[in-house]
Amino acid sequence: MAWVKTLISAAVYAVLIVTFGFQVARVEGQSMAPTLEDQDRLIVNKLVYRIGEPRRGDIVMLYYPLNPEKSFVKRVIAEEGDTVRIVGGQVYVNDIPLRDDYVPAEYRSHEDWGPQVIPEGYDFVMGDHRNNSSDSRHWGMVPKRYIIGKVQLRWWPMPTARMF
Repeated sequence: MAWVKTLISAAVYAVLIVTFGFQVARVEGQSMAPTLEDQDRLIVNKLVYRIGEPRRGDIVMLYYPLNPEKSFVKRVIAEEGDTVRIVGGQVYVNDIPLRDDYVPAEYRSHEDWGPQVIPEGYDFVMGDHRNNSSDSRHWGMVPKRYIIGKVQLRWWPMPTARMF
């Protein structure tokens, strides 16, 4: 009978952890390549933003602002109060060029955007595959309340597993 109690306890703990702490997610598409590839499996930390705020450079899972039933994975580029502009594909945050050496030359866009000040309660996000990403350049800022959590780990495929 003790094993039944242990099993039930484990199930309750697992539900609590998944509901309030962590979520398993799968990347669909190439918008975050080469950092994340199509079908990569992720662990998303849902607790981290209950005690802190998303920061520039964080890879986050968020509800798609135009259809909150969908979720996306993007990188936070700018926070509330920041001014973002893109000139010839180079991203500037508060007039400082963004260090984005994680974006290979062939994934860069050559567009102009902005400048725009990020309103209070919002973040500006982009995919790492700049010329193949639907992001804040297209559908606007993300309400902070739509950010589900921070991507902490790519656990599959195993050869490319890594922490973020």
